[in-house]
Amino acid sequence: MSDVILRINDLSKTYGPKKVLDGVSFKVERGKIYGFIGENGAGKTTAIRAITGLSPIENGTIELFGKSDSKGLAEARRKMGCLVESPILDMRKTAKENLMLQELLYGNKDASKADKILNRVGLGDVKNKKVGNFSLGMKQRLGIALALINDPELLILDEPVNGLDPMGMVDVRELLVSLCRDDGITIVISSHILAELYQLATDYIIISHGHIISTLSKDELDKLCTTHIVMETEHNDEAMSILTSNGIATMNSDEGSISIYGNVETKEVARLMYDHQILVTQLTKHERTLEEYYIELLGREA
Repeated sequence: MSDVILRINDLSKTYGPKKVLDGVSFKVERGKIYGFIGENGAGKTTAIRAITGLSPIENGTIELFGKSDSKGLAEARRKMGCLVESPILDMRKTAKENLMLQELLYGNKDASKADKILNRVGLGDVKNKKVGNFSLGMKQRLGIALALINDPELLILDEPVNGLDPMGMVDVRELLVSLCRDDGITIVISSHILAELYQLATDYIIISHGHIISTLSKDELDKLCTTHIVMETEHNDEAMSILTSNGIATMNSDEGSISIYGNVETKEVARLMYDHQILVTQLTKHERTLEEYYIELLGREA
């Protein structure tokens, strides 16, 4: 049975005349990495700020570790770490000093714990280096270290790989996978870099214009993105009828082509078209990426 640690129900939020969240509902289960996907202005950061307590909500409920009242949520949020937008760092201080300042917010002052966390995020060898001399990737890892200072069970990260070079992205990705797999931390991560999320997330929450338009697992996404055949002919309607009568699943696309799914080979399709004297102008294999699936969803929403 799944262990739901975060449940959002009918969340709404407006800024002036604009409704940035409109009846948003989703859940987060323990032990997974969720990719939170949406275009600029979709409502990702607003939802994250509401979950973390940085912004009040107008309607709806947030249930965190079984608590939904204001006092219970305040207690439950102590079991959560977050990095919203950019980490707040004192550039004049060292990495370790920044971490120990964060510890003071939780009433602790444990130098050995700071050392342990810095080692965990790969900054142990530069713990006494001033943060002003850090690269962007090192600052992002330090931001994650700050979010880990209270030993969270849930980690929420808003665009943690934004602006990183490819190696920086790989470093952060490997760190997050390890935190989930080895430390048992559930992670919700928003990002515009969908190819990176595809390699990282186990589940996806897709939001657009303040609405959740899809929630699915990696396995469900892979099934939707399975290899299929794209065919164009001079008589698509007749070609689709022939394919359907032969037990081959088809789906008409907006570009005037035919998408063919199921366990079928291109040579089988070509033979059927040849036997029925249908001229084929294009016949290729195609696999949808997360980006293509996302764009298709946005098209449906529009």
